[in-house]
Amino acid sequence: MRSEIAFASLALFAMTAPGTASAQAETLQAGAGQAGVGQAGVDYAGFVELAGELGEYRQSRLLGWEEWDRQSRLHGAIILDTRSAAAFAQGHIRGAVNLPFSDFTEDKLAQIIADRQRPVFIYCNNNFADDEPPVPLKRLELALNIPTFINLYGYGYRNIAELGEVVALDDVDWVSPELRAQ
Repeated sequence: MRSEIAFASLALFAMTAPGTASAQAETLQAGAGQAGVGQAGVDYAGFVELAGELGEYRQSRLLGWEEWDRQSRLHGAIILDTRSAAAFAQGHIRGAVNLPFSDFTEDKLAQIIADRQRPVFIYCNNNFADDEPPVPLKRLELALNIPTFINLYGYGYRNIAELGEVVALDDVDWVSPELRAQ
């Protein structure tokens, strides 16, 4: 019953949303009749395939701090901070816009980055040597830059630049509550 309700909801969404929604709904319907637990709206194999395709491209989009900072300040560029809202409130690179990774949807990304060709500059905790709040070090293979890059690309954003260097907070134009109070 739940899979039928989920499919009906997706079918309704597919009638109102452009592009891939109908294909997603068909994929979910095909899995709904299988024995066992109903299929979630997840395509792990597709994610792995996309991630595998991006290795070389992502490598070409890594920038050292000075170049990343210079380019991120150019007209039309956006610095996207995908850490939690709480971490962002504790501090962020000046000019950054916060959209937590867990809130990524096609609509929310379009609200923040209307033009898919707009230069998008990303960074995460692991770009900072300080290893203290608000940028505690994460496990290297789980650094937020990786899924952020993959998801932005998957949503159609191609002009992504990732900070590919470790820097100290003292070396960047960092905004924190202490600085705002002064």
